Amino acid sequence: MRILVLTHSFNSLTQRLFDALVADGHDLSVEFDIADSVTEEAVALFQPDLLLAPFLKRAIPESVWPRLPCLIVHPGIVGDRGPSALDWAIQRGEAEWGVTVLQAEAEMDAGPVWASRVFPMRAAPKASVYRNEVTEAALAAVREALARFDDWRAGNWQPLRPATDDPAVRGTLQPLMRQADRAIDWARDDTATILARIRAADGFPGVADALFGELCHLFDAHPAAFEPGAVPGQLIARRDGAVLRATRDGALWIGHVKRPGGIKLPASVAFAAEAAKLPERPAPLMRDAADWGELRYREEGAVGMLSFDFYNGAMATDQCRRLIDAIAFARARPTRVLVLEGGADFWSNGIHLNRIEAQQQAGGSAADESWANINAIDDVCLAILQLTDRLTVAALRGNAGAGGCFLALAADHVWAREGVILNPHYKNMGNLYGSEYWTYLLPGRVGDAAARAIMAERLPLGATRAARTGLIDAAFGADRPAFEAEVLARAQALAEAPDYPAQLAARQARRAADEAVKPLSAYRDEELARMHRNFYGFDPSYHGARYHFVMKSPQSWTPRHLARHRDRAGASPAKR
Repeated sequence: MRILVLTHSFNSLTQRLFDALVADGHDLSVEFDIADSVTEEAVALFQPDLLLAPFLKRAIPESVWPRLPCLIVHPGIVGDRGPSALDWAIQRGEAEWGVTVLQAEAEMDAGPVWASRVFPMRAAPKASVYRNEVTEAALAAVREALARFDDWRAGNWQPLRPATDDPAVRGTLQPLMRQADRAIDWARDDTATILARIRAADGFPGVADALFGELCHLFDAHPAAFEPGAVPGQLIARRDGAVLRATRDGALWIGHVKRPGGIKLPASVAFAAEAAKLPERPAPLMRDAADWGELRYREEGAVGMLSFDFYNGAMATDQCRRLIDAIAFARARPTRVLVLEGGADFWSNGIHLNRIEAQQQAGGSAADESWANINAIDDVCLAILQLTDRLTVAALRGNAGAGGCFLALAADHVWAREGVILNPHYKNMGNLYGSEYWTYLLPGRVGDAAARAIMAERLPLGATRAARTGLIDAAFGADRPAFEAEVLARAQALAEAPDYPAQLAARQARRAADEAVKPLSAYRDEELARMHRNFYGFDPSYHGARYHFVMKSPQSWTPRHLARHRDRAGASPAKR
């Protein structure tokens, strides 16, 4: 089928659907929802069989939906309507939620239902539920809807409009959730209530509140133990960019905030002077999982497991330095295999663009901070490449992008959960050249020609297809628990293999042979010479792209690698 994807942005859900549906054999092109006239033109150019809208913030124009079947992906159960579906579900503590694929009509979210899926609601931030449960349910529901298309077109099947008087239909029209609905009373609300409110607003828009007597929006909360003697609302300590705040029956780490007119930053960065007066409470690497911190190390027999759960996968200069120290700690442990788990939702997305932009807004140099950050993440990559006294595994529980993809390739084995999306390219960020030793690592896995194609294509790559191309070694695990269990089993099998000494010796020999042909320092110097021009040269593309990315500027056009219907040659995307 020819499917036009109309979306507000090319977000994680849209990327997952795009990769999977193209792999299914469909012919897809993407248009950002910029204006009614742009949508009308895209339909005229592409002549699709149907329009699929996985992520919209406004209605499809009436000039389109009566003439073309338009399927909307709504992150709510059947009958649910309104723009805050997931927010209400999380804040109210729904035990089960779902996704509905419905046909566009004049009334938003009220058209006939083509398919739906439900899932158990996990206690997690909205953005995490969206990237995982919602995304997988949406893919299953969209595939079911597409399978019904021929019958619908032939008149042999009709979607049904949910009956409002049917007791089985729990969904209802829900209003836009406003800050008054999210408000926190630190003296009266318990930890569970406050945590649910911040989680329901995570990603966007955050909860309007205050820290240090200054207004801000709160994001990224994690429960902590009860603090005897603390007054509810009191700020107690700092750790890994977060500040600890007491509740009436416990405490919460507040990881990120957004000050008025500012950008989302770690709380102790946004309030640097104030947070510096709080006592630092560092988290030991080896500790109980319930004690929050960005870095954690544990062991299962001869297998070490190092997680680095950085918010949204962004790795700032100081975070990279702490990760290098954690790798050194792991190296001193008596293990045979080190599993690098990254974060639960993102393995890594490379350098921290928000922290870089913050330097610029504070009157500093974005170029200098970019340079420090890329060198720091290169040092992380080098630490992994030089970890030759044991086997290493990159276990991608969540998505990876840009430098984060190539950081993963530094490991001996790269395994990813089946639903993970990779974006192994840099050019979308102002034509960045990239570093993280990608010119060594990528061709070494897929060859020179395929490496050039991957970097030029700039499209998302699903884990299953990435494994077929050789970019990664394996894709498995339908969900995160299944993936984590299989990772541990495979890592333990590596550690206990009779030929482990031979595998390790072969790995050391390959690294030595590669170093003799061309040292890692030469790859790094060449990459950084290009990056220096990106950061300090006459072309401001990177700085402009970074600013618009961080500030969430509205899209003004759809990139041509996505809007294939606007290709002058009329080429459509290759079926993969």
